[in-house]
Amino acid sequence: MQNYDRRLKPYSRSLRCAMTDAEQRLWYRVRRKQIAGVPFYRQKPLGPFIVDFYAPAAGLVVELDGAQHFTDGGRMADALRDAALGAMGLSVLRFDDRQVLLETEGVVEVIWRVVVERMR
Repeated sequence: MQNYDRRLKPYSRSLRCAMTDAEQRLWYRVRRKQIAGVPFYRQKPLGPFIVDFYAPAAGLVVELDGAQHFTDGGRMADALRDAALGAMGLSVLRFDDRQVLLETEGVVEVIWRVVVERMR
């Protein structure tokens, strides 16, 4: 089990109640072990972060990026965050919200492939 900052727990709970449309759509497709029988968690605290989706069995984090992630500051923050998660032994997949909403099947297929590969 990954350690996390316990002060993040109430915030992660509130994020679960206020998911974006893209997060709702992806959650509907990954919940209840629909991806290769692997459980996913949403808005999960990991270390000093709250990640959008987390599959501990596969060591996989899936992040959905809104517009704020496409600024210079957003890109830099994401790179630092991805490096920190990578140092925890986790792999990070990023998709933008629009991609999830318009290409849901393709996004789910990529997640499926990565999960299966990481489970080997």
